Parts: sequence; C-alpha cells; structure tokens
Amino acid sequence: MTEVHGSIEPRFDSVRALFARQQSDDQARGAALCVTVGDQVVIDLWQGVTDKDNSQPWQRDTLVNVFSCTKPLGAVALLQQVEAGKLGLDQPLAEVWPAFATAGKQQITLRQVLAHRSGLSAISQPLPPEALFDWPAMAGALAAQQPWWEPDTDHGYAPVTYAWLLGEPLRRLTGKRPGQAIADSICTPLGMDFFVGVPDSELSRIALVSRLRNQYGDQYARALFAAMIDPQSLAGKAFGNPVSMMTSTNTRDWQQADILSANGTGNARSLARFWQVMAHDGALGELKLLDAQLVQQMRCEHSVGMDRTLLAPTRFGLGVMLDQAWEGGGFGMGANAWGHPGAGGALGFCDPDRRLGFGYVTNTMGPYVLMDPRARALSREVERCLQAID
Repeated sequence: MTEVHGSIEPRFDSVRALFARQQSDDQARGAALCVTVGDQVVIDLWQGVTDKDNSQPWQRDTLVNVFSCTKPLGAVALLQQVEAGKLGLDQPLAEVWPAFATAGKQQITLRQVLAHRSGLSAISQPLPPEALFDWPAMAGALAAQQPWWEPDTDHGYAPVTYAWLLGEPLRRLTGKRPGQAIADSICTPLGMDFFVGVPDSELSRIALVSRLRNQYGDQYARALFAAMIDPQSLAGKAFGNPVSMMTSTNTRDWQQADILSANGTGNARSLARFWQVMAHDGALGELKLLDAQLVQQMRCEHSVGMDRTLLAPTRFGLGVMLDQAWEGGGFGMGANAWGHPGAGGALGFCDPDRRLGFGYVTNTMGPYVLMDPRARALSREVERCLQAID
C-alpha cells in the first residue's frame, strides 16, 4: 500500500483510512481527495503513482484528466455572459451563432442546451477521428445536425457535443478560445490549478490514465456500455463519434484541446475550490463567480426522468447534475448536493446545506459513467464524520 500524503483534520481520520484502503487494490495507481467546509480546507490527500511503470510518485501538484467534471465550468463561464447581459437563458442560441439556425434548431435556447433538452446529444453523421480536434469541423457538424427529438420535450445527456454547444457561443461572445475564457473568468480568479487545454509548460505534470481490468461494474454499467459499443445507437454515437473520443485520453492532442465537455485537466484541490465557491451561492468573501440568482437557476431541477442517452433516470439543473434517488446516481451526501461526476471515477460537487466542496480524482478509471463507488464511499464517510460532530 502506498503512503498517503497531505493533511487532514483529526475528525476525518476514518476518511483517510478509507482512502488508503482503496489504494490497496492491486490495480490502483493514483488518486487525490480534497474537501472544504465553509472557508476551510479540511481534507487534502494524495497517494499512488502517475506513470505506467508505477515508478513516479503522485505529487501535490499532479494533474489528471477529470472528464465530465469539466462541464460545470463551461456552464458557469457562459452564465457569466448571461449575467453580463450578452445572452439570455431563454434566447435562441442562433442569435449568437447564426449558422445554428437550421434543421429545426431555430428556437433552441441556452437553457435547453444547459439542461440537456436540446436533442443534440450526438452527431449522427460519422466523423473521422481527427475531427474531434478540429473546432470548425465539430461546430459545423453540430450546426448542421437535426435534433434527435423535438427540443424541450425530453432530455438526453450530451457527453461530447456539449463542448461545442457551449463553447461556440462562448467563443463568439468573448472573442477567446473556450479554454482561455474559462481560465480568465474562473480558474485564474479562484487560483485553480486547472486547464481546458494544457499549456506546453504543464504537460509533464499530467498523470497517465489507465483502466481497471476485468471489472465490469453493476448491471446498469454493463447495459450502458453495451449500448455505447453499438455504433447505431444514440449512446454509441454520443460517446463514440468521433471514435477518437474513446481512445485519445493520454495524447497531447486531447490534453491541449478545448473540449470543455470532457478534457479538463486539474486536481482534487481545484475541483474542491470551485465547488467551495458554488456552495456559497457563487461568492466567497470578496470573490464572486456568479450572481446568486443564477446559481439558484443552476441547481433548480430542469430535467428529470429517463435519460435517452444514459438509459437511466437522471436529474439535471443547468450544466450540472442534481442528486439522484437511485444508488448509481447519488452524490452520497445531502439531498441538496449538486455537481458533476467524470467518467471513470472523478467527482466534483457541493453540499450547500453544509457549505461543503468536494473533489476526487484518479488515474485508474473504473467502469462507470455516473457515480463511481470509490468517490461515493469517500463522500459518505465524510458525511458520517460530519454527522458525528453534529
């Protein structure tokens, strides 16, 4: 078992023990956990290795891909434009992006896109692998795409296309590439060690991501992956078109792209910092990310029921997941918790009732698209410790 590094308040010692036990799995490589309560960091731990040879120790400043944990940052960056009066939540997206006004998309609004109600969960026309890293090609394919269902009548998670549904309006409104817009308006002000598009100078800090072998998850995880490998299904196209989405994680092209739906690269400390501020309605001390009324809109239920892409009941606010009533979807904290998981294990969320921010990352991907049991177990243990104090 590798040594656990970092700091933790004594009241959370059982969380540290659980974190260490999780790394005792023969396939476990590296992970980090950070939790804030109020304005204090109460847990900041890391352990394991970052390379395929298991020779490079995980450091305090190690970075790793957090996949869909990136989505809420893109949502906040665009909602900041709403707060500035540059775009309305119920304004047609085509007013900012004229080429979008085709194939039945003329009236699709930002609110519908943020809540996964636009019908644009996937691109139906097969795209070459290199298209994933060609911003105009992906934006153009989405502009031409017909919705899979009548917009706003149902919902379906958009795992990949979300990057361009949010990123193209963000690019047009700010005049910056999306990753730079997120850096300027969120990561730099909060002091987050987090990137959507990692600069050359930071590439050496990124941990290699690998998958757990011979672990297939629960019945739901197996059913979803069966759908994902069907190239004609909505899930298959949503997660696998272009096919490079499934194979590029450790490549430089992926690490330096602006795929704000899935390629954010950071650490647990940065996720917890973001959610610490969101737990305080978007402002902490003199630092303000977003108007409190817009934060309330984010955490308000906009979509609920069977998800056309994920094939399970889901609840979404604006750019975020809300707590799910079923085992595979909950954050393992209070019923008002909200945030976003990342494929394979990463998790970032807040519990506004406790003013708590939570960040967990790993470079050992499990077989889960929604909540990973490792992160959920840690969250539940944090809650147990808090209840014991209360």
